[in-house]
Amino acid sequence: MKTRTLNHRIRLASLALIAGTGMTAGSLAYAQDQGTINLAYVEWSSEVASTNVMAAVLEQAGFEVELTSLSAAAMFQALSTGDADAIVAAWLPTTHADYMERVGSNVEDLGMNLDGTKLGLVVPSYTDVDSIADLNDNADSFNGEIIGIDPGAGLMALTEEVVDTYDLGLRLRSGSGATMTAALSSAINNEEDVVVTGWTPHWMFARFDLKYLEDPEEVYGGAEQIHTVVRQGLKDDMPEAYAILDAFEWTPEQMGEVMLMNQEDNSDPYENAKQWVEDNQDVVETWLNS
Repeated sequence: MKTRTLNHRIRLASLALIAGTGMTAGSLAYAQDQGTINLAYVEWSSEVASTNVMAAVLEQAGFEVELTSLSAAAMFQALSTGDADAIVAAWLPTTHADYMERVGSNVEDLGMNLDGTKLGLVVPSYTDVDSIADLNDNADSFNGEIIGIDPGAGLMALTEEVVDTYDLGLRLRSGSGATMTAALSSAINNEEDVVVTGWTPHWMFARFDLKYLEDPEEVYGGAEQIHTVVRQGLKDDMPEAYAILDAFEWTPEQMGEVMLMNQEDNSDPYENAKQWVEDNQDVVETWLNS
């Protein structure tokens, strides 16, 4: 399996998506080698787990797989231009709705691969605050800030809306998934209060005793699903790969097993995915023999 870095074409495509310049999908597309499929993903622990598992499954079926780690905007634009073939990382109907609307008919949504997701603000269970509406009264306990993830994430855009809707006096601090969990871990180790942007499934809920803050204005919406989305034409070009991707569906508990494996020191997400695939052939066979 090959891991590709963000190339110049995808950078340009990402800028085009963000700016809404209307760059044509065909202008940046390129032909891939027969039998090679590129999976794009964002560096969320959930998507690292699912994408590597799908890579291992496709390799078992005889495909060469390339993985491309991108920002959310670049991931969808790469898919729409043909720089990527598929993603198993689309959070819908809320988090990635804007990206899906922008790429339009250049992609095909194959439907849910995981049900039971959730977005929101997360605190340690020992924290006295239970609702977003009460954050202002306790801002000092949280050092006046909400610890966020990468600024291009849909979750961050929703959290900015939360800050406006609740007129919060806390600053939303951007970073990454890793810096968010590091801040959470440090606070819990010191029995301090902290509020972070969170989502389920995530390994932090297995590692720590956490709770979501109530969202009475329902800015974050209800539960979401993670969808598989492919470029237009994949069904004709690679029908077997398309069928496997279409059949892929698992549970938050199964994903959680892989995510926890990935948190071990010096672990390799790809090797962990191969191990999980080997240990769960009964599940994998349902995807391969659809």
